[in-house]
Amino acid sequence: MGERLERFGLAALRAVSRLPYPVLRRLGEAVGSLAWWLAAPRRRIALTNLRLCFPDWTEAKRRQVARDHFRYYVRSFLERFVFWYGSPERIRALCQVEGIEHLEAHHGKPMILLAPHFLGLDAGGTRLQADRPVASMYAAQKSRVLTEAMTQGRSRFHPEASTMILRTEGLRAALKPIRDGIPFYFLPDMDLGPRDAVFVPFFGVPAATVTSMARLAKITKAVIVPCITRMTDEGYVVRVYPAWEDYPVGDAEADARRMNAFIEERVLEMPAQYLWTHKRFKTRPPGAPDLYGRRTGEGD
Repeated sequence: MGERLERFGLAALRAVSRLPYPVLRRLGEAVGSLAWWLAAPRRRIALTNLRLCFPDWTEAKRRQVARDHFRYYVRSFLERFVFWYGSPERIRALCQVEGIEHLEAHHGKPMILLAPHFLGLDAGGTRLQADRPVASMYAAQKSRVLTEAMTQGRSRFHPEASTMILRTEGLRAALKPIRDGIPFYFLPDMDLGPRDAVFVPFFGVPAATVTSMARLAKITKAVIVPCITRMTDEGYVVRVYPAWEDYPVGDAEADARRMNAFIEERVLEMPAQYLWTHKRFKTRPPGAPDLYGRRTGEGD
């Protein structure tokens, strides 16, 4: 019965995704405004993160950014079904790509696309995959139905070459596609615990930052090409940046600091679109206090 309901819900979301885009966008914003009031645990996490990262902001500004974040968050959730099920023509019209020459310059060579957790990342990854095979890593969802829809939607254009790697498989599974010249769409900016991580500042707060991107680049001799997706009133814009030079340098902390500094710059350009509802500072240095407190029903 549970799976049947999930499939019904998925079908309903797929039907909603066929709405004209202006209507779909406004629907997402309206439901996001409601979610701000209903999702109290996530609201607390977002506000805690913003207070930690922007102590000089007024509380009114932090709350406004958090409210806007919830609107973008729900929009991105509803609109991802356009990218999972929509036609290639609709996807290309909805999501523009800037700086594609920086990706094409390394075509067929080992490449890692640094894609931090901005809310448009799912749309951006699917848009790039519409034109070329792309490998990426994913976390299994609690719902098997949603996990199947996600993996099929993200790899539907080039299923023979695109590789979806389950996070529990580990990074070793990413070595082959990278070495084969398939761009690896990588999201290395979440708190995954102390293992294989170093504490470096993120907006001045020590953050457990995984070192896997630098290690992958060293092993595969891959270039790092940052890729950020911005949500707009008209849809999405994927911006591809020039490949990083002199990376990695062989110092885990220096490499992690460089990544965090780059993400900080992008956050300042669109603060409401970064994933503030994740406990980015959950893992603390030895002896440091918990920054979130323990509340029932609050996840990561």
